Amino acid sequence: MTTAVLSIGSNMGDRLAHLQSAVDGLPALAVSAVYETAPWGVTDQDDFLNAIVIASHEGFGEWDWLRRAHELENAAGRVRDVRWGPRSLDVDVITVTGVTSIDPRLELPHPRAHERAFVLVPWLDVQPDAELPGHGRIADLVARLADEGVRRRDDLKLEAV
Repeated sequence: MTTAVLSIGSNMGDRLAHLQSAVDGLPALAVSAVYETAPWGVTDQDDFLNAIVIASHEGFGEWDWLRRAHELENAAGRVRDVRWGPRSLDVDVITVTGVTSIDPRLELPHPRAHERAFVLVPWLDVQPDAELPGHGRIADLVARLADEGVRRRDDLKLEAV
């Protein structure tokens, strides 16, 4: 049994429906509130909706989580033309319990998660006592971040199946 923390985001089309398709396609234990955030990297694009999904599956290893993330992105019509560009659905594997990896195809924990408010704020929402291996408590990491325009959208809801 492995548990993974996955970050989901969308800034194209029906953003909430794309996020819900990811939640529906994962064995979700918990789902954060939805947050709206400014784009990161390439900033000349629409804002993202973001959330965190805590998922668990018997027999899944880290590569299974990555494969599932790519399947969900492909099902949502994800096109990988521009790094950090607009996307219908982005699913990033942030951590897998007990796994570290330096493989460039799947670095775990995610190498930039500790500096991304759009990952940390929703994660804190769903797991207030969580820790990011190698970086410490999520609450402490969030406290150190500058205000990056992460806005909670209580008018938007994701439902775990």
